[in-house]
Amino acid sequence: MTLCDWLILIIPTAIVMGVGIYSMKYVRSVADFLSAGRVTGRYVISVGDVAAALSIIGLAAYVEVHYKTGFALVFWNNILLPLGVVISLFGYCTYRFRETKAMSLGQFLEMRYNRSFRIFASCLRSVSEMLANMIMPAIAARFFIYFLDLPHSVNIFGVQISTFVIIVTICLTLAITLICCGGTLSLLITDALQGMFLFPLMVIFVIFILWKFNWSTDIVPVMSDRVADESFLNPYDISNLRDFNLLTVILAVVTSIIHRASWIGAGYSTAAKSPHEQKMAGLLGTWRGALNMLFYVLIAIGIIVMMNHKSFATDARKIKIALSEHISQELVQPDKRADFVQRIAQVPEQVHHIGKDAPLSQDKNLDTPVLNAAHEAFKSYEGEAEGNARFQEYRTLYHQLMMASAMREMLPPVIMGLFCLLLVLAMISTDDTRIFSASLTFTQDVILPLMKKQPTPKQHMWLLRWASIGVGVFFLCGSFFMSQLDYINLFVTLMCMMWLGGCGPVMIFGLYSRFGNTAGAFASLVSGMLLSFGSIFVQRNWADVVYPWLAKHNWVEPLGRFLEAVSAPLNPYVVWKMDPVKFPINSYELYLLTMIITLLIYVAVSAATQRKPFNLDRMLHRGIYNTDGEKKEKMHWSWKTIFSKLIGITPEYTRSDRVIAWSVFIYSFIYKFVLAFILVIIWNVVTPWPLEWWGHYFFITTLLIPGIVAFISTFWFGIGGVIDMYRLFRDLEKRTVDPLDNGAVEGNVSLSDKAKFSEAEARAEAEKTEQAE
Repeated sequence: MTLCDWLILIIPTAIVMGVGIYSMKYVRSVADFLSAGRVTGRYVISVGDVAAALSIIGLAAYVEVHYKTGFALVFWNNILLPLGVVISLFGYCTYRFRETKAMSLGQFLEMRYNRSFRIFASCLRSVSEMLANMIMPAIAARFFIYFLDLPHSVNIFGVQISTFVIIVTICLTLAITLICCGGTLSLLITDALQGMFLFPLMVIFVIFILWKFNWSTDIVPVMSDRVADESFLNPYDISNLRDFNLLTVILAVVTSIIHRASWIGAGYSTAAKSPHEQKMAGLLGTWRGALNMLFYVLIAIGIIVMMNHKSFATDARKIKIALSEHISQELVQPDKRADFVQRIAQVPEQVHHIGKDAPLSQDKNLDTPVLNAAHEAFKSYEGEAEGNARFQEYRTLYHQLMMASAMREMLPPVIMGLFCLLLVLAMISTDDTRIFSASLTFTQDVILPLMKKQPTPKQHMWLLRWASIGVGVFFLCGSFFMSQLDYINLFVTLMCMMWLGGCGPVMIFGLYSRFGNTAGAFASLVSGMLLSFGSIFVQRNWADVVYPWLAKHNWVEPLGRFLEAVSAPLNPYVVWKMDPVKFPINSYELYLLTMIITLLIYVAVSAATQRKPFNLDRMLHRGIYNTDGEKKEKMHWSWKTIFSKLIGITPEYTRSDRVIAWSVFIYSFIYKFVLAFILVIIWNVVTPWPLEWWGHYFFITTLLIPGIVAFISTFWFGIGGVIDMYRLFRDLEKRTVDPLDNGAVEGNVSLSDKAKFSEAEARAEAEKTEQAE
């Protein structure tokens, strides 16, 4: 990078860090540190979510998936649209959680179940979250090493230090500094500021990619050149796609319902002024998400074209060699590195003539010669079993870091500096949010319930800071020792399965039903955890331990026949075939099986052990327990209000709120679901579209319309964010502080509500006595 690029990177980053440090002056209570004082407006939360949602790991994972599957599968994701609209418009889970006034998930779990379950569940969630997220600094560090073409070690005062260690340390130091300044308040303010930087930066890259690659002559021909049943454009021709196929759509539907509340309780989910404001922030997410998705899509398209179009064949070869040189520094012994790189360099330039050469497939594509050369090299260096395991790591890093090497080859000066800035800001916002989420859960829901004496507010905030530093150290160590052997999404799914495998029924029944008790909750979480441990062990040790052991005992063929017979009814979307390199059942399939089993266990155990229904009104501050004076009007069904009721509009909505709600409904449901999905399905049932039409379809629905929405939302959210930021600082200056509002719970009630509830119950009892007399 040039000096100009470095200045572009350093100056905005320094401004963000300075604002985070400045925000310390507004932290006057535990509620500020945990929930930003609960004075935040919808636009600050939404703009902050732009930064929190954009991440290096998210972008790398998106490119990984779509480099393998294209965009045909995206069409079927539209099934989720009406579900997403309903969830947002009704405030599913988020509204009820905000009604509980819990400042952490564990506080809610103690209100709904008991303290021992709070501690166990919070420990499990924290460990699962940390294991899933600790690869983030590692992926970010490797991205910058590959993107900036940095050496893998540097000499500092005569000591050879790993560049990877230096970058990971810097990443975590920046994130932990912001957390220690002001917790959620600092993160929310800095994320909102970063979001204001990121909106125009993403617009710049959308324009650049569209200028660099022509849709008709570059993009569509490459996307069209696939074998039958593995199309990148035609959603009716994808039956042979593996790992990422229609099963992932089904899984997305299930998890959208079951796990809406599973990660709730930390950060911005408790920061809004009111449940209604939190709900509106979620609604606005439909608009701010359009630019994020457009950015992700175009980066992925750019990588696909760069690596497969004949016009960029020379660049693609350079990228593959550079990738392999960097990977060899991590995986190949020093005395073998020169030989390994030479083997890769001997692979000829892959010039593929679309329409003349055979179409590409998942098994045979332009990356296959390089991957085969690497596989043979590893087997010759380390033997069959160890070579297979090492190749699995190589293949993972190859696909994961292709974006970094490709973007380095693609971007000119200045644009390169802007891209680096965008990803540094994305890295900071993601790292600090994930670290604080884990440390908040551990402090609030494990340490505090075990303390005999409640800490002072100052001690409480220092506990959170030290916990964040501890999580940061855990991430640091995990980045060095945790090897990732699968696609990012599949790896994260497997790690999160420890918590997500069994927590869905715990949260949904906990928020919405009087049914369900502590025994059912424990049974669900423990069974999900044990199933997850077994899945992790088998997947991580398959190539070098499990498969060789099966081969030694002649069980490979019988087990293979059994797996094929079991999966046969679900072919071609679920295909379980024995493979010496990779476990036949992928993480998504294991995850879905685990959720089904734990749901049945929760229901069965609760039904067998529950003696009386839970008092849901008290937890949700309803009826006699509505002690804060908030008026909760009920909307009655009528022909006049039926449409408003169906899209979630309540008497709390102002005129502008109604405009936002109706616009989200029209865009997400009427346009994207009815016009761009249902009508297209009907048309293709009558007359199937040729492949060229699908190219036009994705141009309109993936680029043109989202591009218009994205450009409008850039200005809309910029102005709204500035106004809400001003209001946030104003409200922080004049608010009052409740010293008991610290997340502590006693007898299924928060300490700040206990006295109020006692008075309310006494009044209700007196009124009953008077009526009886």
